[in-house]
Amino acid sequence: MLHWSMALLFTWQFTTVVLSALAHDTAVERFFWGTHYSVGFTLWALVLLRAVWGLSQLKHRPPHEGSRLLQRAATLGHLALYLLMVIVPSLAILRAAGNGRGLRVYGIQLVAPGGEANPALTAPANLLHGFLGWTLFVLIAGHIAMALWHGLVRRDATLRRMTRGPERGPRSLRSV
Repeated sequence: MLHWSMALLFTWQFTTVVLSALAHDTAVERFFWGTHYSVGFTLWALVLLRAVWGLSQLKHRPPHEGSRLLQRAATLGHLALYLLMVIVPSLAILRAAGNGRGLRVYGIQLVAPGGEANPALTAPANLLHGFLGWTLFVLIAGHIAMALWHGLVRRDATLRRMTRGPERGPRSLRSV
């Protein structure tokens, strides 16, 4: 459930960025962009929750399939995805905390506006948030491509587990 709800939110989030670039200063762009911070914050909270859950389930994870090289690539790819899913919104939160404008999420003021901008907090995000966000987009596209490759070319159980969950097991949601 976490995987697919996050996938939908990432689709929404990247839509806001694409519309900001292609349809800047239009009603559609303003609507979508108005959700960017709240959705980003939600993704940040969900990825932290998912990381805690994932670490608690390490012993129950199915092994990566394929050669040792593919297994290593899958491990590194997932690690990069998780790191960027934490780093990208963290940079935006850091920037919001230091830019003097504050941060409002779903109408709740999390960081109060006011004060002078603090370049030590805003500079890293200004430098890296966009670049790392697009890097995350590329990794997600690669993740999707590899999932399809597993399902359509290799025809192994990976894509089936991603779409239907585990067939059974002690920690499966199906066993609850």
